[in-house]
Amino acid sequence: MVGGSTNNNHKNIEQLDEETLFIVSQTFKALGDPTRIRILHLLSHEEHSVNDIAEKLSLLQSTVSHQLRFLKNLRLVKYRREGTTLYYSADDDHVMNVLQQTIHHAQHH
Repeated sequence: MVGGSTNNNHKNIEQLDEETLFIVSQTFKALGDPTRIRILHLLSHEEHSVNDIAEKLSLLQSTVSHQLRFLKNLRLVKYRREGTTLYYSADDDHVMNVLQQTIHHAQHH
């Protein structure tokens, strides 16, 4: 019955629950925005303050703060406080690897 067991493998594939589907779709939504990609790419190399990010990427501070809030809610970035300054860094190696691989793919396509 070896041949019969391979046909049953499709029935054993785990169905994705609603929470997992939501997180995956939100993660791809995060990676689908050019500004968020630029921010994540910058943070993949080292941490930066909101002002640093805004300056390096020629963005408004309010835009950076808004995008960082979105990314933080998805746990793609984290921050540490030093005095009154927040320093952001990447917080999810899996997603950052996907981003870097996709960038690499786009540059060598």
